[in-house]
Amino acid sequence: MRASLPTGRIKSSPDDFLVDEIAAYEPCGTGEHLYVHFRKRGLTTDEAARAIANALGADFRQAGIAGLKDKAAVTTQWMSVLVRDPNAEARAMELSLPNIEILAAKRHGNKLKTGHLRGNRFRIVVRGLADGALGNVKETFARIANEGVPNAFGLQRFGREGDTASIARAWLTGKARAPSNPRVRRFHFSALQSAIFNAVLEARVADGSWNVPAAGDILKKEDTGGLFLCTDASVDRERALRGELCPTGPIIGEKMQKPEGEIRALEERVSAPFLEGIDLHRARTLGEGTRRALRLRVIDPSIDELTNDKVEAPREHGGACEVCFVLPKGAYATTVLGNVFDLGATPSHSEPS
Repeated sequence: MRASLPTGRIKSSPDDFLVDEIAAYEPCGTGEHLYVHFRKRGLTTDEAARAIANALGADFRQAGIAGLKDKAAVTTQWMSVLVRDPNAEARAMELSLPNIEILAAKRHGNKLKTGHLRGNRFRIVVRGLADGALGNVKETFARIANEGVPNAFGLQRFGREGDTASIARAWLTGKARAPSNPRVRRFHFSALQSAIFNAVLEARVADGSWNVPAAGDILKKEDTGGLFLCTDASVDRERALRGELCPTGPIIGEKMQKPEGEIRALEERVSAPFLEGIDLHRARTLGEGTRRALRLRVIDPSIDELTNDKVEAPREHGGACEVCFVLPKGAYATTVLGNVFDLGATPSHSEPS
């Protein structure tokens, strides 16, 4: 426990953790794929999407989902199903499914792909705050709104037991049988990629370079997402201070762009124990590799105290506040909150957002 952070508790109930997916685009209105916008409560994304697909007589294996959302939450998101019934839109709007509300249904020409979202909007209640803690919490949020936070993958990335990356290593090195489901194999591999990224990020947080460009870094432009090699650290550090760019870390894969010099040596040293005995060429169908920003920008943060007359059940000792912010796709609300609160034992039955 970090004594410097005030304790807080999240996910006391699903209604304390609200997530709204920000779509990358709207369905056009024509095509063989039906896009369904739905709200779920206390369900995994797969559980909700499977129920919707089954109710529409569609094959869940052909469904498209942009991103996974927490189970211990109330979340809205889009999915696509391949369904040619001309009445499917009306049928979808008439569905009555446990813990699922259909918000919209509209056709589009292609399947919704993983990652086809702009980000997520969060509204989270934090309970159990000590008296007088809110002032420090507001100061911390003001600081991270300006500086950002280390862009770590949340614990939920690594499965309920936190061992998904180790499971992936076992079958990638031939010590265990690989899962038969290709989606499970990709999820396992992504956990290994995430573990390596977190380890590199941890090393750069330790030496203070996680948000400071160095020669040889692969940098990411904040506005366009473009990647380029840092060849003039003094110039790029000024741009980083202005919020224009930031260093990146490895999402390993055969085609991942590699840094140079000391940064490359650091990444190879940290990655080596994870990759020993693994052939990335053979694993290329699981993920070709990319780069991920080391700094996470927190967009439109706000925080409000919840007085006793505003705090709904469950009632607990201590104060409560409501925190709101927007994150880009692939980022974790718990990563942001973990830089503000000591969350203790947060429920682990959740998914990436």
